[in-house]
Amino acid sequence: MKNLILVLKKELYRVFSDRKLIISLFIVPAILMFAIYSLIGTLAKSMNSDIESHTSKTYIVNATDMLEKVVKDSEFGKNADIKYLSDSEYASQKTDLEEQIRNGDADLIVVVQKDFDSVFSAYKGQGDAIPNINIVFNSTENYSQQAYSVFSNALNDYRTKLLGSRIGNLEQLTVFNQTETEIVKESKAGTQFIAMMLPYMIMIMLFSGAMSISVDAFAGEKERGTLASMLVSPIRRTDIAMGKVIALAIIAALSSIVYAVSMIISMSTMGGSMSGMSSGFGAVHFDIMQIVQLGLMLIVLDYFFVVVIAVLSSFAKDTKSASTFVTPAYMVVLVSALLTMFQSGAKNTLVKYAIPLYGNAIAIQDITTGDIQPVNFFVSLGVTVLVSAILTGVLAKIFDSDKLMFNA
Repeated sequence: MKNLILVLKKELYRVFSDRKLIISLFIVPAILMFAIYSLIGTLAKSMNSDIESHTSKTYIVNATDMLEKVVKDSEFGKNADIKYLSDSEYASQKTDLEEQIRNGDADLIVVVQKDFDSVFSAYKGQGDAIPNINIVFNSTENYSQQAYSVFSNALNDYRTKLLGSRIGNLEQLTVFNQTETEIVKESKAGTQFIAMMLPYMIMIMLFSGAMSISVDAFAGEKERGTLASMLVSPIRRTDIAMGKVIALAIIAALSSIVYAVSMIISMSTMGGSMSGMSSGFGAVHFDIMQIVQLGLMLIVLDYFFVVVIAVLSSFAKDTKSASTFVTPAYMVVLVSALLTMFQSGAKNTLVKYAIPLYGNAIAIQDITTGDIQPVNFFVSLGVTVLVSAILTGVLAKIFDSDKLMFNA
């Protein structure tokens, strides 16, 4: 035990005596986390404002007097550059105008049937011709998509006026009134986007942080020869392995606290700056229980990442080889976090929470929305602790093997 503590102190001193490591582990992550989420919020809000304020370049062909008036009085008409064309003018420019739509130089083309009013007036019953309005837009262009959406509202007003002129009393078409009552879980309201992104951001940044200290502590010391000196000393190799891992876990846990605090602050800031936008961009507020759950998950994940990287690095002869060995593990972490972005509305089964990494990712997602069930949380946490313990035993066996430690 005394030797284990000695190794632990050595590792802690190695990190905390290095100013660059302190900055990279505790200061940069907090600044980076806040900057990333603030940037996401600012850019998303700016993009939305830009789309809404954009003056839509629109061409309306064969517009009837009523349609022209409806469009002029609508929300669309207040923020659109509209050019009205005759049928012959459109025919001569059709190819060029459609190319403009395709390239994003124009947003909307509305082609009203040439004899729209007469066809509408002649309609008496089933089998009669129905007048047509064709809307040409580009769904891959945000401006064009927005123009189509807003113009559709104007067309609904036009449709209502036409029905009124045909029937007289539109209330005759009403067979029932419909009202809506929206019921949402307060903790989940407006957090969909943030809950989707959070597991990805957390797991990638935690793994990167663990890699920055663990690779050097094992492969780095092996490369410099300092690990060999420790292995031939009277200290038990198991104590060396455990001392290193525990020290790195302590450092990782402190780093996790920095992550947790910076995340709560930055995500609340991002949600506040994006409030009023589309669903999923509300402010995030964590209660004490969510903070504790998130903190525990971060600490356990940090230890798991440390021991995974330690095992892989122990097989390498230098830091370059270790980075190569660790890359596949990084990809697994990346994919596990990405999978949570493609969740359907179905409830996750308990088995999913028992899958290392993936279960942690969906647990973090549930913690963010306030949907985490205690059994799901403890299963996710417990499995990660169990796998970490197994890997710690594997690391101890590796240190007892001269072949692996001296001939890697």
